[in-house]
Amino acid sequence: MTVLAVILAGGLARRMGGGDKPLRLLAGRPLLEHVLDRLRPQVAAVILNANGDPARFADITSHWGLPVVPDPLPDYPGPLAGVLAALDWAAAHRPDLPTVLSAPGDGPFLPPDLVARLEEARAAAGTPLACAASGGWTHPPIGLWPVALRAELRAALLAGERKIDRWTARFGCALAEWPTDPVDPFFNANTPEDLAAAEALLHGA
Repeated sequence: MTVLAVILAGGLARRMGGGDKPLRLLAGRPLLEHVLDRLRPQVAAVILNANGDPARFADITSHWGLPVVPDPLPDYPGPLAGVLAALDWAAAHRPDLPTVLSAPGDGPFLPPDLVARLEEARAAAGTPLACAASGGWTHPPIGLWPVALRAELRAALLAGERKIDRWTARFGCALAEWPTDPVDPFFNANTPEDLAAAEALLHGA
């Protein structure tokens, strides 16, 4: 395993009424724990990208041994900043891990072959980057990122870049597609209604 996973939880969760989406309960457990269940078997280590006081995640992070890493830039510049936080953390703390997998903290159905298939896709395409797709949609926040590109990513963010797919297009980004039957593995819970839907799906996932 040569991959570090970062769970992206740095957003403002406006559609959920504010607060931290990964701490909302699904089937009696925080969404974050469902995501961890899916990711931990696939990677060497996991970190959480979140802004503000990390103490609010203490119950989970202390149990799972999960470092909390804030965005390196102010004003919530989006998922790319969370990815940069992870690339910087890997370079400083896990130089043995040359690749970062990013995934949102509100996706309880992530596939068990996420890393393997993203790796296969970028190897087959000869590109440094790969992201997930399902149902005809790409999911740019769910992908593989080489730590070697962190200087380029930092420069782009400082220049005002915020769109993931526009930045990844500069280097080449392979797609790995998953079926959506019986459940879209990249379902994410943005609203209370989504949480209710996830609860129903969980019993058949």
